[in-house]
Amino acid sequence: MSDFRQAQWNEPILFELGHKGRRGYIVPEVEKPIKQEVGDVYTLLPEKMRRKSLPKLPELSEVEVVRHFTRLSQMNYSVDLGLYPLGSCTMKYNPRISDFLASLPSSTQLHPYQDEETVQGILELLHTLSKWLAEITGTKEVSLQPAAGAHGEFLGALIMRAFHELNDDLDKRTELIIPDSSHGTNPASATMAGFNTLVVPSDKTGCIDIDALQAAVSNRTAGLMLTNPNTLGIFEENIQEIAGIVHDAGGLLHYDGANLNAILGKVRPGDMGFDIVHINIHKTFGTPHGGGGPGAGPIGVSEQLEKFLPVPRIVNDGKSYRLDYERPHSVGKIRSFHGNVSVLLRAYAYILSLGAEGLKEAAEISVLNANYLVKKIRDLGAYELPYDAKRPRKHECVFSVKSLSKETGVRALNISKRLLDYGIHAPTTYFPSIVEEALMIEPTESFEKEELDRFVQALRIIAEEAKANPELILNAPQNTSVARLDEVKASHPRTMLLSWNAYVKRNV
Repeated sequence: MSDFRQAQWNEPILFELGHKGRRGYIVPEVEKPIKQEVGDVYTLLPEKMRRKSLPKLPELSEVEVVRHFTRLSQMNYSVDLGLYPLGSCTMKYNPRISDFLASLPSSTQLHPYQDEETVQGILELLHTLSKWLAEITGTKEVSLQPAAGAHGEFLGALIMRAFHELNDDLDKRTELIIPDSSHGTNPASATMAGFNTLVVPSDKTGCIDIDALQAAVSNRTAGLMLTNPNTLGIFEENIQEIAGIVHDAGGLLHYDGANLNAILGKVRPGDMGFDIVHINIHKTFGTPHGGGGPGAGPIGVSEQLEKFLPVPRIVNDGKSYRLDYERPHSVGKIRSFHGNVSVLLRAYAYILSLGAEGLKEAAEISVLNANYLVKKIRDLGAYELPYDAKRPRKHECVFSVKSLSKETGVRALNISKRLLDYGIHAPTTYFPSIVEEALMIEPTESFEKEELDRFVQALRIIAEEAKANPELILNAPQNTSVARLDEVKASHPRTMLLSWNAYVKRNV
């Protein structure tokens, strides 16, 4: 476990590399101005729009650019290198066949402003994907527009708002109920849509406290946001009772799709009673994400909510595909065009390559891997599994290092840092907040038994180090390209320099 060493290049930024006059590719000068015919009119780039000087960009040769980005890649950890057990983030391996299909010129060279007749292929593909996602989630219709899971949550909250407004009771339907184990984006999305949030606690099993929910619902209830399995990896087995309570109060149910990977082909949110379902495409269907995007968060709805979906809708009239804007009850556009199409293409390829049985197997293996880790990590003795430890988990599990921390001073964050020294990405730390000193672990179906065993071995060694030499862990990591950061300083807006111009101004 001690042979990991991340590459440590002393690599400058692009603006500090290269020399004046260097080029990766030299475009020959045009002898005569090029004219472009538009109907019977010839156009030229107006003189006032032409650059008088070259933009202030780095000047590098092709080989310098290749070396630079290759070195940076060697200093990074990725899902291609090993286990990436970020709980709830679902960092799966991204199949190369999906990347290949999404990069074909037949898709990358399309433009969203093209005439509908010239983009029938991509419209058919997106229409088909929306139908597949509706079948997978048990909903009536799906919009592909949202650009991320939180964006899908926001759209779901807007649809709740539109539904209650149409029913003439939006003035009193002001509360959105959220479990205390929810993702942080849930209350944020509800607030952005104009609702107040009402938090209900979990019971001793880690599920929604039914009595507390009964007490929370009222004629002010707009709806409930819930993920199932929840963030503890526990399936809300009383989901139909929960749905009944909310519906009887006049509210709607929104399914947070972050954990859909656990139930693919097994059970559908629509069948559980959810009216709105958002899908984290980038989590569930093996497309790249992280570092700010891109992602995709399509949203499916029940038949009564279909009229509120964003425009345009892709429809088929039996002869061709077209864009339908005539939806008077639509909440309108929430993103330009049709969403992050390159991510949607990857999801299409992923679903097509696996098929129905393959998607079900992916869920089964992800649940098997999570429960394998539950057993192995519990056996170490240093990590506690809160909330009904005998109950099987689904796709993820949450351990607490509260006792180890009290004994040694080593906290969950320190353990996560030390894992980096063993060439393993850290799990999600300190979430959900209802678990003290939490380590949230999700292995997905992408990783083999040997890799899971390596993770368990690293946790065992770290627990032993914590008791024998806690300072070693408190100062981790040591084997990474960047050593321990000052996390407060690193996240402070006065420290972060997000552009070359900001860097220059700071250092003048």
